[in-house]
Amino acid sequence: MCDCGSGSSRGKGPYATGRELVEFVLAAHGGQVAGSALPRGALQVTCQECGEGFELRTFVQGCPACGGVHAVSPPRADDPGAVQYAGAGFGAFPGSR
Repeated sequence: MCDCGSGSSRGKGPYATGRELVEFVLAAHGGQVAGSALPRGALQVTCQECGEGFELRTFVQGCPACGGVHAVSPPRADDPGAVQYAGAGFGAFPGSR
C-alpha cells in the first residue's frame, strides 16, 4: 500500500507543505507521478517565487517565468490552494523555463 491516500497523517506525505511535499510527489510511485497530467485538467496558480500566473498541468512543474518548482499531491489535485512551492534554490525540474 502506498502513502498517497487519505489514510496518511495530515502533516506528512500528500498533506505535507513546501519542499517536503514537492519531494514527496517527486518520489511517489518511483517517480512516475511527478510528470503525469493532472486528472481533472490544469490548475490556475500563482508562482510562489516570482508572482506570475501559470497553469500547473502536471503534479510537479516549474514556473515558466522563473523556474520555481511547484507541486500538488494526487489526493488534492483539484485544489489550487494545495499547490506547494519547493523554495528558492531547489534546482531545475523538467518543465521549468
